[in-house]
Amino acid sequence: MASDLERERATIQGLRAFTIGEGIVLLVLGILALVFPIIASAWITVVVAIAFLVGGIIGWISNLSRARRLSRLHCFWRLVASTLFVVIGLWIIQQFSTGPLAAGLQVAALAYAVGIVFLVDGIVAMIVALSHTERNGWGWGLANGVVTLILGILILTMQGVMVLQVLGILVGISFLFSGIDLLAFSAAFHRAEDA
Repeated sequence: MASDLERERATIQGLRAFTIGEGIVLLVLGILALVFPIIASAWITVVVAIAFLVGGIIGWISNLSRARRLSRLHCFWRLVASTLFVVIGLWIIQQFSTGPLAAGLQVAALAYAVGIVFLVDGIVAMIVALSHTERNGWGWGLANGVVTLILGILILTMQGVMVLQVLGILVGISFLFSGIDLLAFSAAFHRAEDA
């Protein structure tokens, strides 16, 4: 019985140490992204390109392995979509190898895509909130929609160097708050479990 308690205590201490370590890493990455937002934006764009490339390759493998179970038309369009992912991923990576101007255009294109997503998401969130005014908390949904819409408009109206910094700033802020959350709340949660 005592050994079970000791093992559980060791597990909780390990979780606490991991949580604190993760929080510190996220804080450092968040600060670095805010200090060097253009470099962070470029890295984010490369990660998206790699995700497209890997997703497309996995899509090809998945579709070809299930081709006998899918209709020919269904399989064809899924292969087209997977090919598009591979081509776009390779194209973005290739743009980074041709110089800073092409790389900057890729970062700007991704930033504008994020702006469009925020704009649409904000409008949808506002419509959903306004269609549920009889429910408690609908105001938070409306506030979320307004803030997201404003962020989308801000991103889409940015020009020059600012658009190259926006992805790094957004990720930096997200990492910073995630790090603070892990250090303040999660570590305290594990400490309370230990007690």
